[in-house]
Amino acid sequence: MAAEGDFLMRYRAVSNKLKKRFLRKPNVAEASEQFGQLAKELKQQDCLQYAAFCNLAMARCEQTLFNAPGEALALTDAARLFLSSEKENRALQAPGFDEHLQAALNCYSFAIKVYIEMNQPVMAASLSLELGNALKEMNRPGEAIVHYQRAAELQTQTPIEALLSMGEMATCKILTRDYDGALSVLTEMQLLCQERGLLLPGTSTPVGAFLDIVAKCEISRVLLLMLLEPPPQKLLPEHAQTLERYAWESFDPHSQGNYSSTDTKILSVSQMACQEKDTESLKSLQTELWPFLSAEQNHLLHLVVQERITPSGQGI
Repeated sequence: MAAEGDFLMRYRAVSNKLKKRFLRKPNVAEASEQFGQLAKELKQQDCLQYAAFCNLAMARCEQTLFNAPGEALALTDAARLFLSSEKENRALQAPGFDEHLQAALNCYSFAIKVYIEMNQPVMAASLSLELGNALKEMNRPGEAIVHYQRAAELQTQTPIEALLSMGEMATCKILTRDYDGALSVLTEMQLLCQERGLLLPGTSTPVGAFLDIVAKCEISRVLLLMLLEPPPQKLLPEHAQTLERYAWESFDPHSQGNYSSTDTKILSVSQMACQEKDTESLKSLQTELWPFLSAEQNHLLHLVVQERITPSGQGI
């Protein structure tokens, strides 16, 4: 309580300097510096939310001075402090109404807006990504989706970074059981690789990191289609082509030049097992494929197996 009282006294003392006096302009630059110094001291004392409030006051001062970089930096510091305070409260299981989290969201939002106005989309995207990661870590994947999407939209000039953000968006959709949405995002990622990625000369085959992303998306898309089992009349052309490509009857290992032999084996054999409704083969296959799939893909395959063994009757 003594620390809180001292903070309020010093905060008010600096704030009073900003009040207009007769024939005298307030020294905003000095006030901003003092708010910054107070924020540093409070952070060292582990009074994170009070330090965040000082950074907010500093941001207002920088806005008054038309110093956009200083304003964005102060807002970012405030956002991170509010977020750290929220994480501390959660670790202590302290009761609350997510007020620090809401304050962090607002600060991030304003900082991103300032960076966009400064024509710095890379900085804005990095903050959107940082916020999405924080929400995902706090088991709020549904709320993280919009921030990953915003990051991807701001990363149009850097396709690899945009694809990574979209990948996080697809993961969050899977975590929230929005499998149709995840399938849509993964399909869009494959199209983006073909449109914006590095290609082999004279072909539409991606190379390097783009090829790895395409292969990963293809496996996840097939697993999602196996899980969703959309009826033929609702199957989009691009999804039908994917299933046909790996159908057992039409499978040609020599035509799958875009992907590794492991990837084509995974896709084709999985598709065959599902077509035959052979749950025993699928269970055996799950064990064999476990080392070759990512954690997310193994989760999808597990859902496919469970749906075959005990059909829900209502769809996924």
